[in-house]
Amino acid sequence: MEINTEINQPSLKFQDEAIAPMHTCEHIINRTMINLFGCKRAVSAHIERKKSKLDFVLEHPLSGTDINRIETEVNKIIAQNLFVTTEFITQEEAATRFDLKRLPENASHTVRIVKVGNYDECLCNGIHVNNTSEIGTFKISTYDYNDHLFRMRFKLIKNG
Repeated sequence: MEINTEINQPSLKFQDEAIAPMHTCEHIINRTMINLFGCKRAVSAHIERKKSKLDFVLEHPLSGTDINRIETEVNKIIAQNLFVTTEFITQEEAATRFDLKRLPENASHTVRIVKVGNYDECLCNGIHVNNTSEIGTFKISTYDYNDHLFRMRFKLIKNG
């Protein structure tokens, strides 16, 4: 697997090639949650090679049908074999397109945008796969909802 290597403000954990499929899937999950439920990107994330979790602020708990919709939509995007690309732009331009509140104070003048086809784009400094065909199948293993916080735990199943 070839990986995107131009990194801005590297974080050691997100430079681990072993989590590239999971990290790229996180981007797809975030956009899917926004599209399906009108929420913002995850408020916290714990991304690992074998299993990961994301937390979203939601007004209401999700149903089993909603969980199936998330899995279906994420896997539909993965199956489109989208290219994952990067772009470098100024912080000023980024401020017109993205929420910069998570950007570190010492970030460079130029920031890195990761794009998953035309489906998602966001500020990111981690390693990703080059194409969604390298991700596998997304599966939500467990989930819960407490005090407006929806937590999903998920894994990727290797295809083939």
